[in-house]
Amino acid sequence: MPHGHHHHHHHHVDPDAGDARMAAAVGVNLLLTVAQVVGGVLSGSLAMIADALHNFSDAASLIIAAWARRIARRPADAEMTFGYGRAEVVAALINLTTLIVIGLYLIYEAVMRFFQPQEVIGWLIIVIAAVALVIDLVTAALTYRMAQDSVNIRAAFLHNLADAMGSVAVIVAGALIWAFGWTWVDPAITLLIAGYILWMAWSEIGGVIRILMLGSPPRMAPEHVLKTAEAVDGVQSLHHAHLWQMDEHATALQAHLVIETGAWVHADAIKDRVKTQLATAHGLTHVTLEMECAAHICTDVRRIGH
Repeated sequence: MPHGHHHHHHHHVDPDAGDARMAAAVGVNLLLTVAQVVGGVLSGSLAMIADALHNFSDAASLIIAAWARRIARRPADAEMTFGYGRAEVVAALINLTTLIVIGLYLIYEAVMRFFQPQEVIGWLIIVIAAVALVIDLVTAALTYRMAQDSVNIRAAFLHNLADAMGSVAVIVAGALIWAFGWTWVDPAITLLIAGYILWMAWSEIGGVIRILMLGSPPRMAPEHVLKTAEAVDGVQSLHHAHLWQMDEHATALQAHLVIETGAWVHADAIKDRVKTQLATAHGLTHVTLEMECAAHICTDVRRIGH
């Protein structure tokens, strides 16, 4: 990708065309889910139903991603003074939690299948999984361009690629059952799909929870940020610091800034320099500083938090 890509990415897919593509991708995935569930029940294949649930979670994640994307565009108001950017984070949490539940359920079902094998119709699995594979690739193509600019949609796009792999696995399972009558392959493939779903959800959910818990950004150490501010001439120290992610892209800092004795006349200029330094060094643009003179500093204060 060229570096200039991100600055004028709005020309690639305008929001209306983007919404239309999302709608197409959702519709196709929902149809596929229905076809796979019916096929899974008729053929007796748990792997097919596992793939269907995975597809359904994709359709749901696309719906939630699209809905959150619309909400997140709204400006801040009296009700939500920080704006609506976290709608996407909440949507991600709902999606990932659902995936974890689905993954655990599939593992339980697959283990039961090993003890009570069921008759599985191989050729039917192959046909339906092949249709699923085509649909997965079409959906991936629909969302590929938009995935370049949005982490929300990139997640949905990666899901689709995972689904395509799932469909390939199901086709292999169907072929082995059809050729050799190995019914154990079906729950085995189900376990693989379930394991993959859990691994994917687990690796993402930590970052989402961290944002909702007002955690500091993983790539920005609070102590390092405070030291950057304290390196500015005229600054004695900082305390009562809070550093948190407002949403996926924006980070905010709030702190008490102690101005050295005798430098109070330059307090405003010092504060401006601190803000400029934080923006340059850490990309922090949302900074709120309460100024204190070193002579009248707060007593027994904590450096981080209240």
